[in-house]
Amino acid sequence: MAGKYEIYKDRGGKHRFRLKASNGQIILASQGYSAKTGCKNGIASVKKNGRYAKQFERCTSRNGKPYFLLKAKNGQVICKSEMYNTERAMENGIASVRKNAPGGAIVEV
Repeated sequence: MAGKYEIYKDRGGKHRFRLKASNGQIILASQGYSAKTGCKNGIASVKKNGRYAKQFERCTSRNGKPYFLLKAKNGQVICKSEMYNTERAMENGIASVRKNAPGGAIVEV
């Protein structure tokens, strides 16, 4: 089973998407979009940029947990990852995005 993008509405009525790996684990979550078309454009941007290692910015939270940002070529943040316990786990997350992002199916939940 390949990875997939799930489009959903949050409690505030915003459209969001999450990228899930083939094991069902969420590996990326989007910001809220007022229109579904914006959400779909965000997915297209992840599909386009998620395959390139240079589009990932590695970060550390205030409490020392590693996470990453996926950025478009213009530097705009597309998505933020979850917080990881180790840098190795974060790197595995990046590898999973690079593997699952380009060909992920899109489903609405």
